[in-house]
Amino acid sequence: MNFIKTKLDGVYIVEPKVFGDRRGYFMESWSQRAFEEAGLHYDFVQDNHSRSTVKGTLRGIHFQRGEKAQAKLVRCVRGAVLDVAVDLRPQSATYKQWVAVELSEDNFRQLLIPCGFGHGFVTLTDDVEFLYKADNPYAPEKDGGIRWNDPEIGVDWGVEQPILSEKDRNNPFLKDAVTDF
Repeated sequence: MNFIKTKLDGVYIVEPKVFGDRRGYFMESWSQRAFEEAGLHYDFVQDNHSRSTVKGTLRGIHFQRGEKAQAKLVRCVRGAVLDVAVDLRPQSATYKQWVAVELSEDNFRQLLIPCGFGHGFVTLTDDVEFLYKADNPYAPEKDGGIRWNDPEIGVDWGVEQPILSEKDRNNPFLKDAVTDF
């Protein structure tokens, strides 16, 4: 696996080694040993799978708060997304900054997002399937979100009128959100 640092401390693009031939391909999508050899120690305890049927669907910006905060390893196994991580750690030198990475079934890239970050993605194709590994189980009482178009953060999603859930449409702006990281 190749681990590529981003401008945000702890956020990595992960490129697995893909072995392909005329039959298809094989890859390790997760290897605790490879991560630990890179100095990255995670104990993932939950896998999540989402499907979005229409291009322009935006999910995020999501996180869990406090002791239930989650690190995530995410990847797109069908279609393509623009995946975004936002630093929500007030003590961080990159607080309120974000990175965006295209993840697709064709490029096999993954994004490692540590605790203290918001996460979201917008679909670049129809029929997207997206997988998440999380190091903490989902805790509804610690669920949090930031408005997708918060001007204080300024994520460029590349879409003017995304398809949003009611929850995502009504998430608070960062100045009004409880993040407690």
